[in-house]
Amino acid sequence: GSGKSNFVSVFSFLQAIRDGGLQDYIAKAGGADRLMHFGTKVTKQIDIKISFSGQVNEYEIFLEPTDLDEMIPRDIVYFWNKSRYGEPLGQLLPRSGMEAGISSDQSRISGYIRGHLSSWRLYHFHDTSRTSPMKSGAQIDDNRFLRPDGSNLAAFLYYLRKQHSDAYNLIRGTVQQVAPFFRDFRLEPLRLDESKVRLEWLHEGSDDYFDASALSDGTLRFIAMAALLFQPKELRPTVILIDEPELGLHPYAITLLASLIKQAANESQIIVSTQSPLLLDHFEPEDVLVADRINGATQLTRLASQDLEEWFAEYSLGQLWEKNELGGRPRSN
Repeated sequence: GSGKSNFVSVFSFLQAIRDGGLQDYIAKAGGADRLMHFGTKVTKQIDIKISFSGQVNEYEIFLEPTDLDEMIPRDIVYFWNKSRYGEPLGQLLPRSGMEAGISSDQSRISGYIRGHLSSWRLYHFHDTSRTSPMKSGAQIDDNRFLRPDGSNLAAFLYYLRKQHSDAYNLIRGTVQQVAPFFRDFRLEPLRLDESKVRLEWLHEGSDDYFDASALSDGTLRFIAMAALLFQPKELRPTVILIDEPELGLHPYAITLLASLIKQAANESQIIVSTQSPLLLDHFEPEDVLVADRINGATQLTRLASQDLEEWFAEYSLGQLWEKNELGGRPRSN
């Protein structure tokens, strides 16, 4: 309850705003009152501000609730030529109906910001139930990007095998490290409906039929994350957000996942929400933001190596979290 999920959700909220889907997002969330902190009686306005490239470009949006439980947006783009001006130049964007101006404004700064917002994606691979979208047939041409719930995982892997064999082979080899019984994916258009493809695979030493329902929950989630993090750079989102990727994973798989995250972070910004001390062990203190609930609000604190140097002689980062030396533990206000 510290606010990690809220922080991560802001990114998908901004993407909906960029796509002209603000009011639809609000309606699906249950109305403006549900999105405001303790409702509209307590919170009168939401203000979100983001910066790019050393504050050269910035975007800010103010959202006020209406009597119809919608929100009225007011958004501003900023450009700061620091060699000439002491502060950024702001431009109020004209609203497009009830949608934010960033969704339609054609100015150069808006185009820059809109391009960034369109390449942020929040991924939840939690649903591995019998009706999971990852276990269903996917449209074979639904392969422009891996969908946030992995519903087009089979189509995406099929595309990678056809067009990006190096990435596909990396994914296959990495999955084999976690599941030695796995030989390869079997990805072909369905014989009774060639517009679709299903996630099928080959078992080592057997020609029997296996599909996604024969995989453990952890193995299926790991396949989705390997596809996400090993996809070619030109397909990969610029910002990847993954909510609790450690769910259902064997400790060895968590170690391998940490390696995949660090490798992908060389070319994309990766934001991971986690409660796993084991996953935390594979990162540096400066990589970590600790979320605490203080006075009813979320406070994010970045760790610093110098503050923990004496502890590291005996404890790992995850162990320090378990001993409540980093914060991020349940507390009363």
